[in-house]
Amino acid sequence: MIEPVLEFAFEVRVDIAPHIRIGRSADEELTFTPITGGTVAGPLLNGVVLPGGGDWAVERSGTAQLEARYLLQADDGAVIDILNRGYYRASAEVMARVEAGEAVPEEEYYFRTAPVFQTDAPAHRWLAEHQFLGLARDEDGQVCVRVFAVR
Repeated sequence: MIEPVLEFAFEVRVDIAPHIRIGRSADEELTFTPITGGTVAGPLLNGVVLPGGGDWAVERSGTAQLEARYLLQADDGAVIDILNRGYYRASAEVMARVEAGEAVPEEEYYFRTAPVFQTDAPAHRWLAEHQFLGLARDEDGQVCVRVFAVR
């Protein structure tokens, strides 16, 4: 059996506005976090995060199930759709530190995603033809996702 090999592709640094509590029930909470911009930088893709889109999160029993959808624009002008699903889990103590703006090492909490990309731009078609894994963290008021292609 082969083992997956991960190749670092780029990092997305997403600017966000304060989250909006939508609510659901006593044991789960639904929130929406607007995406206001950001950057994309790495060996395989560079560009910006376009304003618009956002991240929906449903938190149950201390674990948030995430679904973010927004647009990237590569340096060559191509627009790329990203749907990024994942999970966020942290202890109450770590969550309080993150919410207070502290740079908490990513090893202290679980924040993993599986981004899927769509584009018809020939130079970036590879994004729509590979599986990706995202290792995410909160840093300096941004959500940062290191994106790895699974080879």
